[in-house]
Amino acid sequence: MSDEKIIIQVDPDLEELIPGFLENRNADIAKLRSFLDDKDFINIQSIGHSTKGVGGGYGFDLMSELGAEIESAAKESDADKIRETINQLDDYLRRIEIEYA
Repeated sequence: MSDEKIIIQVDPDLEELIPGFLENRNADIAKLRSFLDDKDFINIQSIGHSTKGVGGGYGFDLMSELGAEIESAAKESDADKIRETINQLDDYLRRIEIEYA
């Protein structure tokens, strides 16, 4: 894990939406971990699917990729891969810095 910031350029029109959007993604991390503890692959798959869908629209392409990986791993009930990808998503969310341009 790195401490290096990841700069994401976002349309200024979305500035009001981004803090809530990121807060919701951080809440998803907690939900994913809880669902993983319960081996609830259906809900993990659902959050992965929605993360895959929403990330790219705001310019968070890696978020979409990681969401797709979580969704795919949940279909396979691959707990180790899910855990690893949740950690990558968590790391990514902690490191992003938004620039409105």
